[in-house]
Amino acid sequence: MPFEKIQPEKLSKSVVRQIELLILRGVLRPGERLPSERELSERFGVSRPSLREAVSELQETGLLTAKANSGIFVADVLGSAFSPALTRLFESHIEAVFDYVSFRRDMEGLTAERATRLASDTDLEVVNQIFLKMETAHKKRDPKEEARLDADFHLAIIEASHNVVMLHMMRSMYELLREGVFYNRQIMFRQKTTRTMLLDQHRAINDALQARDADAVRAAVEQHMDFVSAALTDNLKAEQNERIAKQRLQHEGER
Repeated sequence: MPFEKIQPEKLSKSVVRQIELLILRGVLRPGERLPSERELSERFGVSRPSLREAVSELQETGLLTAKANSGIFVADVLGSAFSPALTRLFESHIEAVFDYVSFRRDMEGLTAERATRLASDTDLEVVNQIFLKMETAHKKRDPKEEARLDADFHLAIIEASHNVVMLHMMRSMYELLREGVFYNRQIMFRQKTTRTMLLDQHRAINDALQARDADAVRAAVEQHMDFVSAALTDNLKAEQNERIAKQRLQHEGER
């Protein structure tokens, strides 16, 4: 008969599996510092030697990393998603910018649609809380904070879709965006009219998501990304016009 004796699992293995799942599901994020050894052992209900054994195993697999005099951190598991050579290509070719926006339009429309079906009420409350913070940042006219919350808002919706492959792929894409590989997001939040329109678009996405209206939320996401694409086109055209104007001014001064 194809039966085997059940082997008791070591406590350290149970800790390893729990931390792995927290990283896989996006609860523990790259760069996040873990609580102290004493606190962790208390939370897990295991001895410190068992905890140390688990942490050591996770460090060997590359999921955790130790920093001198700082503690244990979730490793930058997104760091290798794109090679440096490919990242440089993204930076140096403008078509990558619009391909990126198009990719987000398709994928985020899909994830938002999934979230209307699969998100828990708590997931939706997380998204709503981030949107409320966006409204507060808008009143303070803080482009940097608005740009940060913009990313958090979209990632929260992706998390609410409960697809771990999608989550880590999109987090990697957003990491490149944070680094300014595609475009400077803060530019989008500097003009008052644009800022207000962006907030209204995020409100429409949030309202549709809270209502669990799949068609409406996908349409709202697509409208938002179409606006981003148009705004980027206008910004590029404005930069080109300014370069031409400077050339004319220089030439006029030399006549």
